[in-house]
Amino acid sequence: MTAPRLIERRVRLHSPILHVVGLGLLFLVPGLLVSALIEWGSGGDDEVALLGSAALSGAIGYPLWWATEVRARVAASSVFGAVAWTWVASSVLGAVSFVWSDMFTMSEWDLALFESVSGFSCTGSTVLADIEANGRGVLMWRQLTQWYGGMGMVVLALSVLPYLGVGGLEMMTAEAPGDSSDRLAPRVTGTARRLWGVYAGVTVMVALALWIAPGMNLYDAFAHASTTAATGGFSTYNSSIGHFDSLTVEIIVIVGMFVCGLSFAWHYRAVTGHPEVYGRNGDFRLYTLLFVLGVTAVTAINWDAGVSFGTSLRDSAFNVATLSTSTGFGNARASGGVGDFVLWAASAQLILLFFMVIGGNVGSTAGGMKVFRLNVVGRHFTRTLRQLGTPRGVFPVKLGDQAVPEDIVGRVLAFVSLYFLVTVGGMLVVTALGTDVVTAGTGALSAMGNMGPALGEAGPTSNFLVFSRPARGVLAVLMLVGRLEIFAMLLMFVAPVRAARRRVRDRQLVLSQPGSS
Repeated sequence: MTAPRLIERRVRLHSPILHVVGLGLLFLVPGLLVSALIEWGSGGDDEVALLGSAALSGAIGYPLWWATEVRARVAASSVFGAVAWTWVASSVLGAVSFVWSDMFTMSEWDLALFESVSGFSCTGSTVLADIEANGRGVLMWRQLTQWYGGMGMVVLALSVLPYLGVGGLEMMTAEAPGDSSDRLAPRVTGTARRLWGVYAGVTVMVALALWIAPGMNLYDAFAHASTTAATGGFSTYNSSIGHFDSLTVEIIVIVGMFVCGLSFAWHYRAVTGHPEVYGRNGDFRLYTLLFVLGVTAVTAINWDAGVSFGTSLRDSAFNVATLSTSTGFGNARASGGVGDFVLWAASAQLILLFFMVIGGNVGSTAGGMKVFRLNVVGRHFTRTLRQLGTPRGVFPVKLGDQAVPEDIVGRVLAFVSLYFLVTVGGMLVVTALGTDVVTAGTGALSAMGNMGPALGEAGPTSNFLVFSRPARGVLAVLMLVGRLEIFAMLLMFVAPVRAARRRVRDRQLVLSQPGSS
C-alpha cells in the first residue's frame, strides 16, 4: 500500500504592513548595486559600504516578504500603515547607507536620517556642508533615493490605495469628477505599469536632453534627470544647477519640472493619442495660469529693482518653476547672485511663498497642497459669498461643467485645515527650539510641502544645518507627513494597535472556553 503523499503548505502570516515593507526594501537593492558599480568605476572608496547596504536591504526585505502575505480584503488602516512604514523603513536603510559610506559619521546619525528622509520624501533639503566631497557612487545613491521616492509616490497614489476608496487613483476620481479620471487600465496593476513606464520615459528624455546640452556629461545628466522627474531637487554639486552656469540647462530643467508637476496620468493619455486631455482640464489651465502670472510678476519686481530684463526673466522663471513644482533646485551662479531669492524684494518672496503652499497637481510627483484643492477652496469661497446674498439659493461647487460632490468638498476643506494646522504647529515648535520666525515658518512650510529651500537663513545657497538637532527632527517628520498627505502618517499606528487588540481579544476568548488553561 502506497503511503499517502503529504503536501506541505507554507503558512504565511497575514500582514500587509510587513509584506509591503519587505517589498519596498527589496526594490532598493538594484539602486544600491548600480551606485556601488558607479563608485567602483569612478575610483571611489565606498563601494563596499554600498554593497553592504544592498545586502542588508535584501537580508531584511526578503524574509519579511517571503514569510507574509496580503489577503484579498485589506482594511484601510492596514494599507495606510503599510505605505507609511515602508517609507520609514526605506529612510532608515538610506541613513544606514549614508553612515556606512562615510557621508556622515556614527555620531551624526541624525543628520544621515534627515538627509535620507529628505531624499525619499523628495524634499531636497540638505544638511551636507560639502556635497562634492563625497564619491560619485554615493552621490548617485543620494539622487536615486529621490527617484525612488517620486516613483513610489505615483505608484502608491495611483495603484496601491485605490482599493480602499481613498487616496491615489480613487481620490483623483472622486476629487476630480469626470470620466473616471485616471484609471488607465481595467486592472490596477496595468495602471501601475503604465505610470511607471511614463515616469521612466520622462526621466530618460530629460537625461538625454541634458546630456546633449553643453557642459553636462552622462553622469551629471542622469543624476539631475532623476531628481527632476521626481521633483526632488538634490544635486551632486554644492551650487546645484547654478554650477553649470548654462541657460540651456536651466531651460531644460524648467520644462522638466513643469511637466513633472502635472499628473502622470495626463501624460499617459496624451502619448496614447489624447493630447486634448490637457486643454480640457481645469487644473492644468489654473496651474499654467498661475505659473505664467508668477513668472511675470516676479520678473517685473526684479527688473524694477535694477536687474536687467534678461537676467530677471531667467532667474524668476527658474525659481518660480522650482518652487511651484516643489523641486527645490537652485540656480544661483555666485554668492549673492540674482538666483538667490532670499535677497529678492519682500513682494517677490511673498509670491514664492504662495507657490510653496500650493505646489503641483494631484497625480504628479510634486508636493504642496495641490492645485486641485486650491481650485475647490476658491470656488467654495465664491459659493459662500453668493449664498450670503441669496440665502435660499442652491449653488453647487463646480469644476468646469460638473459639480463636485459635497462630501468631497468637505474632505478638501478638512484636509486644507489640517494641512495648515500641522504646518503652524511645526512652525511654533521649531521657533521655540531657537530658530528665528522667518526661517522657522518657511522651513516648516518648505518641509510640509517638500520644497527644499526656505527663506531666511535656510535659503537656496544655504543648508538646514542652521536648525538645531531637535528642530531638524521636527522638520523630518513634517517632510514625511507632507509627502504622504497626512492621512497615512496619522493611520500608520492604527493597524498595529488594532492587531494587538484583536490578539488580546482572541486570547481572552480562548481562555474563557471551558477546559482552557
